[in-house]
Amino acid sequence: MDVTELLESASLLVPEETATENDVTVRDVWDYLAHDEWEIALGLLEELGDGHPLPLTFWEQLAEAAEQLRLERSAAWCHWRCSEIRNGVIRADLTLRPAMEARRKTPISGHGVLRPMWDIGNLSPTGGFSVSIARLWVEGMPVLEPGGRAAVRLVPLTPSHWTHVETGQRISMHEDRTVAGTAVVLEVHLPATVTPTN
Repeated sequence: MDVTELLESASLLVPEETATENDVTVRDVWDYLAHDEWEIALGLLEELGDGHPLPLTFWEQLAEAAEQLRLERSAAWCHWRCSEIRNGVIRADLTLRPAMEARRKTPISGHGVLRPMWDIGNLSPTGGFSVSIARLWVEGMPVLEPGGRAAVRLVPLTPSHWTHVETGQRISMHEDRTVAGTAVVLEVHLPATVTPTN
């Protein structure tokens, strides 16, 4: 499919009554599509999808359209949203340790590149702490500096490890044996098919 077909197809998956905080609806998207304003239409569809749960196909079509338009940031975000649907998402308020107290001296990428380990309270078979891996996306920022604080989105690599995580829980981020940052869980949305591990 070409960009227009992908965006039209994705827009058909948005319920007509859906609106953003600024009262943007799918009708606005159609107006931009009629004038070949594909980048604006894509941005509005992303905004509509951010506020309301939409199917995996919606995000897959937006990702493909963004790739065809060579919009790397949009493509990365749409692929990220596909991962959230498949593996779930944990939103958290993360504070990184300052550079003088931590091993990391450089900012972390905000766009889902980093896959840190997390101490979420799981134990190893020998009774020691065990870590679980989750990809990290920083909301609204391209990078997060050492000592910085931001809302983040975590996509677990093994969702079943995260079934006990709940709102308000403190978790620790690790890039090695030392704590790189701490986070307070704000929301937990795991796929319905995930069952706890024993």
